[in-house]
Amino acid sequence: MGNRLTQIATRTGDNGTTGLGNNQRVSKNSLRVHAMGEVDELNSNMGVLLCEDMPQDVRDLLVEIQHQLFNLGGELSIPGFELLKAEAVLALDQALALYNEQLPRLEEFILPAGTRGAALSHVCRTVARRAERAVVALGNEEALQDTPRQYLNRLSDLMFVLARVLNRVNGGDDVYWRSERMKGQAGGAA
Repeated sequence: MGNRLTQIATRTGDNGTTGLGNNQRVSKNSLRVHAMGEVDELNSNMGVLLCEDMPQDVRDLLVEIQHQLFNLGGELSIPGFELLKAEAVLALDQALALYNEQLPRLEEFILPAGTRGAALSHVCRTVARRAERAVVALGNEEALQDTPRQYLNRLSDLMFVLARVLNRVNGGDDVYWRSERMKGQAGGAA
């Protein structure tokens, strides 16, 4: 996994390049660096979400996700390297099934709102989608494993579900979109 950082301000990136884990220098504007940055931003947002009160099982899941996102970033930093395993995607699938089973069925779209924890979970969801798009763009240009793309896709879904879970922690609920369709149904019932 390359050398560990011992010095942060190396000044080697002053020319607009950065070093990958295999010591290759690439433009800071390359698709690979964009994908790495999106995953890093997602992991940072997870850290902010973890500052909120939440059930211990959700906290433990999010901490594990942070470790897997670090694995994903490491994989992206070394072309041709595999660090994120298919088992990580399976773990997200299992968490999705577990938490989704506890929730009422959605009958309308919900807004990315409610409790602060739920709103932050929605931020993580949208950053995961952006990271996924960056990984897809990189995969269109360079050979990548399927696992990074699958992991980010599943993670975005899980963050939506966890937002709904976090809205219910203290007896709350989702914030529903007031659509024209729902207005029409409410008007007909009067």
